[in-house]
Amino acid sequence: MAPTPAEIRESSSVSHHTPMHSPAGSPGGSSGPERPRLLVVGNAGVDSAEIAKTLGNAYEVVSTTPDQALTVLATQNVQAILAAADDFLPLERDLVTRHSTILLNAIGEGVCLCSEGGRILWANELFRRFDPRVRRRISAACRHAVERFNVGPRAGATLDETRRPRRYSMAFRKLQKYYDAVLTPVVPDAASGVTRTRQVVAVVRDVSTKRMMQQKIEAISRAGGELVRIEAEVVQKMHVAERLKLLEEKVTKFAHELLNFDYFAIRLVNNDNRALDLVMSRGLPLAATEIQLFAEPRNNGISGYVAATGRSYICEDCAADPLYVIGIEKAGSSLTVPLKLFERVIGIFNIESEKKNAFTDTDRQFAEIFAQYIAMALHILNLLLVERYTTSESARGSVQGELSEPLNDLVVEAEWLKEQAGGNTAMREHIDRILVDVESIRKRVKDAAKGPRTLLGVEEILSRRDVDPVLDGKRVLVADNEQIMLETVRDVLKSRGCNVVTSDSGGGAITLLDQWAASHDADEGFDLIVSDINLGDKTGYEVFAAAKRADATLPVILMTGFGYDPHHSIVRASQEGLSCVLFKPFQAEKLVDEARSAVQNRAPRASA
Repeated sequence: MAPTPAEIRESSSVSHHTPMHSPAGSPGGSSGPERPRLLVVGNAGVDSAEIAKTLGNAYEVVSTTPDQALTVLATQNVQAILAAADDFLPLERDLVTRHSTILLNAIGEGVCLCSEGGRILWANELFRRFDPRVRRRISAACRHAVERFNVGPRAGATLDETRRPRRYSMAFRKLQKYYDAVLTPVVPDAASGVTRTRQVVAVVRDVSTKRMMQQKIEAISRAGGELVRIEAEVVQKMHVAERLKLLEEKVTKFAHELLNFDYFAIRLVNNDNRALDLVMSRGLPLAATEIQLFAEPRNNGISGYVAATGRSYICEDCAADPLYVIGIEKAGSSLTVPLKLFERVIGIFNIESEKKNAFTDTDRQFAEIFAQYIAMALHILNLLLVERYTTSESARGSVQGELSEPLNDLVVEAEWLKEQAGGNTAMREHIDRILVDVESIRKRVKDAAKGPRTLLGVEEILSRRDVDPVLDGKRVLVADNEQIMLETVRDVLKSRGCNVVTSDSGGGAITLLDQWAASHDADEGFDLIVSDINLGDKTGYEVFAAAKRADATLPVILMTGFGYDPHHSIVRASQEGLSCVLFKPFQAEKLVDEARSAVQNRAPRASA
């Protein structure tokens, strides 16, 4: 006989969930207001049909068996449950267990319960997906932790302190995986009288991404330290071009090995006109290296934008990005980061890839770290050059001051001797020669003190005026915006038989070279170019490039004041066939020797 509704209320339990509306058109629904859905868990003692008749006006009744109850709850929108007490209590426990399992599977960490012997008693889905080698290592760690938990408290420590959670870090080199694990003892119930820990809960987190990023950052930092490391024994033997060349080799090596950057360019901001002068590049076509860009946020490509704003920029698709100008052929994407020195942007580091979306935010972070070391290395090299110049200037000033007094004494003594010589003509001539030599010493010391604005030993060269058979008749273009230097170099080369054409600007020198390249007129051609590096309007590299456009075999000598090269013309030109670099002030005889060598060693022109 079926139980009455009153009996049902006495012998059954109804569990109400938070009310939720059933979807429209659900089974048992009506055109009126939607009714909450009631799940009736039927067995031999519950008549589901009778309950549906009794409660049908208030609920949409769905019937199921105890075995299928959890499945129905998981797949249907149920607001209340009616079941016999014997069925409801196990169902409630199953629901709690199911929710706990869902929670443990959703936390994003591997969780397991391990026995004191290291046997895995239970684990969530993420832990079960771990590689078997990882699970074995966790099992061994749990076994070791249980032993530590059960050794008893140390002197002065309590039992609770001994049973604090233990942390383990695990590295799996072959898997390229790293894990952190927290092992916590399952503390026995104090009322049970059991004090031994028999189970451990392990929570395991995959920290591979974090650990590998940390290792990459450490590797970049070590490489950066190599960039800025100055070895006195090595550097002292190098001039500026060799030092910068060494830096470029290191940058290229580390960019490839650590960051997989094979196509890149480094540009520095020219403080005079905000131009982005190319310092070094790798794998870029000539058109990309010769393009003129400025540190402006508009109309100067991504490099100009980054240099102007100081913000890094990831170009995911070069073809679709309006800021992108030119780079490698078939460019897919690019990454550009600023070179900063004491928060001041001094240039940019631009990396290119043939693939679209090749760069991630992680790549950006790595490139920014590496760029800091590049900026620092360039700054240190410039400081070394400035130090050399100031030290030389200080030494020249000291020498001039130290020699002043004894030279004055020599003049006084010579004048006294001249008076004493009376009518002795031969003696007076010797004394006059001494006075001339004293003045010569004064002038040479004074010229040396002028630093890069003059040459040394010019008087001796000009006094001989020996025509050099190698240089005789050679047409030489000299470019320097310092008038004294321009005239001095001109006079020295003319004294050796050269036909010298001068230009007091880089633009003027380039115009002469371009005219020759266009006309192919032998009368407008040159046998040698001698140019300063910092010409004000142009750089020494731009003059060098114009010379090579006119004639790839044309030798070029660059001059620089105390080796400072803000536009890094020396490195760029050295890669492309620069004859030599003269560091002012240099001996006039050195200029003659280098000019002779450059003309003698000129490669023959390729036949048309």
